[in-house]
Amino acid sequence: MGSVLRSLAFYGAFYGGTVLLVLAGLIAILLGGRGLPGVTHTWTAWHRWCLRHLLGIAVREEGQRAEGPALYAVKHESFFEALETPNLFVRPAIFAKAELFRIPGWGRVGRAYGLVPVERTQGAKTLRRMVVEAKGYVAQGRPLVIFPEGTRVPHGERAPLRSGFAGLYKLLGLPVVPVAVDSGPLYHRLWKRRGTITVRFGEIIPPGLPREEVEARVHAAINALNG
Repeated sequence: MGSVLRSLAFYGAFYGGTVLLVLAGLIAILLGGRGLPGVTHTWTAWHRWCLRHLLGIAVREEGQRAEGPALYAVKHESFFEALETPNLFVRPAIFAKAELFRIPGWGRVGRAYGLVPVERTQGAKTLRRMVVEAKGYVAQGRPLVIFPEGTRVPHGERAPLRSGFAGLYKLLGLPVVPVAVDSGPLYHRLWKRRGTITVRFGEIIPPGLPREEVEARVHAAINALNG
């Protein structure tokens, strides 16, 4: 019963606040966009507050981020990773599936903030566009974040990496930081559970490695908490 009540409180508070902050983001865009990063980070800070105080979920970080530009390959077990990314990085540019941009209001705000749409059906054309956009964000000093499995994967399962990850790794020429996350057992459920979610930054992988090697190293590292 406690999980049900905590979850209901979370849904009401977080998603109620989300509606207001999406409206604030649209207003920020109409006014030129300068206030949009602040609105976005308020939204993710609100999510973290709701996690801690309404759900009883703490977030523990382990390991180190890269110094300078890098591509962060993040394990994807639940919606937690997408919501928390701006809390974990400074103004990240995030590769996200194209369907998310069709959400009224939110899609426009996400695009303006720095989300890069991934159209899986367009192959090389999509990859070239993603690389151009990504290089623009790197020039601004922003980290890049990708979910290399392409979709949420239940805790305990080890899905293969999508081919687009290797293409981005090769064409961007950036080091990769694999990030393991174990959010699934607590967060990827209707009635969420109390506990601690760990976010572990793995060993930095240099650019220029063969595809098989970089994929194997990233796959092993992002699944380090997947026991």
